[in-house]
Amino acid sequence: MEVFHKPVLVAEAIASLQCRAGAVYLDGTLGGGGHAFEILRNSSPDGCLIGIDSDGDALREAEKHLAPFGDRAILVKGNFADMETILSGMKIEKVEGILLDLGVSSHQLDTAERGFSFTLDAPLDMRMDRDRGPSAYDLVHTLSGEEIEGIIRKFGEERMARRIARAIVARRALSPIRTTGDLASVVTGAMPKVRGPARIHPATRTFQALRIAVNDELAGLQRALTDGMEHLKPGGRFCVISFHSLEDRIVKNAFRAAEKGCFCPPDLPVCACGRKPTMNVVTRRPVVPGEAEIQDNPRARSAKLRTAERIGPCRP
Repeated sequence: MEVFHKPVLVAEAIASLQCRAGAVYLDGTLGGGGHAFEILRNSSPDGCLIGIDSDGDALREAEKHLAPFGDRAILVKGNFADMETILSGMKIEKVEGILLDLGVSSHQLDTAERGFSFTLDAPLDMRMDRDRGPSAYDLVHTLSGEEIEGIIRKFGEERMARRIARAIVARRALSPIRTTGDLASVVTGAMPKVRGPARIHPATRTFQALRIAVNDELAGLQRALTDGMEHLKPGGRFCVISFHSLEDRIVKNAFRAAEKGCFCPPDLPVCACGRKPTMNVVTRRPVVPGEAEIQDNPRARSAKLRTAERIGPCRP
């Protein structure tokens, strides 16, 4: 299991979900089934889990890992952004808990041909679902310089986005940027020289930005949060593990907005929207890994867990 993917904040996520027997849970980012295994174990003997993942490799691994639980584990190939359609197709209206573990799995990072990592030279892909949509190669070679700059600036929060975009456009005019190594070299060459060791690799933010764009991750997360809160039973928990500030900000704001309810302008003397609070934020500050987990799994260092609990119907 650890070879495929090492899940983070497992004990903390299970504690936040408050798993119990007979309940139905949804893991929208199944991966290799690490969190799902603990959800099923802690909801024995008859708890049920719906596991969603767009990555066929992950589903095959999870199927093996969750085999001891038999038909208590229902695995679906799809995107967590489509959870409403998936649940409706199963005629499931509400669940007791939802978990999203965002970002890229260890398997995806460590499998060169997936094209997620700049440390492994491979075709420039970055698709979670290799059966659908344009790859990072397609974006790098079809978008304008302004569009590439916008992606790198917005999704990578990269201050040097314009320099990097110009370097990409100049390079592709001479020869295709076919591999992750090619792109990393272009980005590194566009960055100003710094003295001493860099805190992160110069291409880190650019690769993050392209991955988010390729998989439409932030829009999908927003949809999943909105729909997920609708499909929680009162008392049900929504747990999200994020790995960068863009994701964490979306989760924090969505949970706080649902807790507040009313979205009328603050200077309006009386509420006109009629929207009531529907969630209670459980984690005022995100839960982060301890030093022992970070030492054991350095990729856990940026993880943040936020949890909110359903208190009533979402729509007025």
